[in-house]
Amino acid sequence: MPVLDLQDKLGIDLDRWFLNQTTKQPYQRASMCHAFEKDWLECSAGIGQTRAKKECQLEMEDLTECINMHKMIRRLVTITEQRKKLIKEGKYTPPDYHSGKAETKP
Repeated sequence: MPVLDLQDKLGIDLDRWFLNQTTKQPYQRASMCHAFEKDWLECSAGIGQTRAKKECQLEMEDLTECINMHKMIRRLVTITEQRKKLIKEGKYTPPDYHSGKAETKP
């Protein structure tokens, strides 16, 4: 038992929020990150927190990436910057439907 339990003092339950993916979902459809959470739970079940941090690190990284999407956002920013650079250099011209111009109708 921790000396100062902040979760109880503040009235929040991070474990319940974090494991919300595994609860019963509406329309019987699994949540987006359910598979990653299931892998992490299967890996970390019964081995303790200290061992789970070392042995289940890959599963945890996959789960946090699925929830937060940091790598995907970084990739999209890089693609957008490269696209703007190519447009500025004149090596790429975006199609009319990407520039917000009205479509020409036949």
